[in-house]
Amino acid sequence: MPGLPGEYLTGQKTGGQPLGGLSLSDIRGIAKLATEASIGVTRIAEGVHQSVWQSVGFSGGADPGQARGLTGLVYKSIYRVTRIAGRGADAVLGGLQNRFEAEPTAVPTSPTRESILAALNGVMGDRLSADNNPFAIAMGLRYRGWPLDWNAPPPMAEVTGKVLVLVHGLCMNELGWQRKDPAQGEDYGAELASRLGYTPVYLRYNSGLHIALNGEAFSRQLEQLTESWPVPIEDLTVVAHSMGGLVTRSAIHQAQQAGLAWVTRLRNLVFLGTPHHGAPLERVGNWVDVILGSTPYTAPFARIGHLRSAGITDLRYGDLTEADWHGHERFQDRPDQRIPVPLPDGVDCYAVAATTASRSGGLAGRLMGDGLVPVDSAFGRHQDPRRTLAFADAAKWVAYRTSHMSLLNSPEVSGQMLRWLG
Repeated sequence: MPGLPGEYLTGQKTGGQPLGGLSLSDIRGIAKLATEASIGVTRIAEGVHQSVWQSVGFSGGADPGQARGLTGLVYKSIYRVTRIAGRGADAVLGGLQNRFEAEPTAVPTSPTRESILAALNGVMGDRLSADNNPFAIAMGLRYRGWPLDWNAPPPMAEVTGKVLVLVHGLCMNELGWQRKDPAQGEDYGAELASRLGYTPVYLRYNSGLHIALNGEAFSRQLEQLTESWPVPIEDLTVVAHSMGGLVTRSAIHQAQQAGLAWVTRLRNLVFLGTPHHGAPLERVGNWVDVILGSTPYTAPFARIGHLRSAGITDLRYGDLTEADWHGHERFQDRPDQRIPVPLPDGVDCYAVAATTASRSGGLAGRLMGDGLVPVDSAFGRHQDPRRTLAFADAAKWVAYRTSHMSLLNSPEVSGQMLRWLG
């Protein structure tokens, strides 16, 4: 990433600790996770216990999977003691954190740590956020490796009126754009900056939250960006990978409804492997939940599948608005009820689909796509014409022998983006 601070790469920041030591924030986050894990495992055990009792004619408690009588009292005691211990530990660690880690720079970091946190947020970021866990990622735009400070924007001489915003996908962060082979050059942001005069800015967000919630927050970030940028923004371009494309479309939809100004600066959208109509793996995951829940003995284990985040379940069909999921049980099998959201008018929209196949025309390559997203979904094709996204033929391109993650740093993909945006 251009201008990435040396302290970031070495895992140290001014006033911080070396990578080998855990911060109080880390210990507090681990303690919260341990508390939730203990409660979750106990609930599964209670569910299995009650299923056995029911099979011999004993009734259960008020809620499904809940034991009653002396057995139920034992489980309630375990829950109560675990929660009290968890709250006590969090209070102590929170006080120490406020005392010794008052400055954000006191928390050690490294690319490895940030990647682990990004993956954790993708899997269960909604729970981390609801629990106020320190591991929950706060959304923010980053420039040259550091969060943008609206009170101290970049110097006017460093930036241009052409701003490129790069949006990562599920379980990722902005470091995923970096190319693993230095011989292939820098990331897309640096390449488009040097070739086309863009100033790259990177979004970091908690990919475990609902897409609509991230879209709303991203829209506010872009509004703040246009108001605080040192020079007037004339060309705002977004390059989004995977879920990031859905977050971007949701942001545009909500900004248009709210009449925000930033959408009037938007000129180009480039989607890289975006599951516009969902990803098959999430639909399979939901089917497994249904199967597990079909018998009393396996139903308690469906709780394990229910750990996956709201962001993941939104990928079943590609939900973009709150109305798509509000009032519905996330893990229930239900039909596609999304509100159709077309591509924005007046914006040049491009779509890159990937396939692990080596040539065009193969049914398997089209259906499997890049291993996660089918080609039809990446191109916005749908059996319902209202849901089909109107990408021009010249604005669609297939990357062959390419996996989903390879779309993040492919020289062939960057070459195609240069041809489109140039």
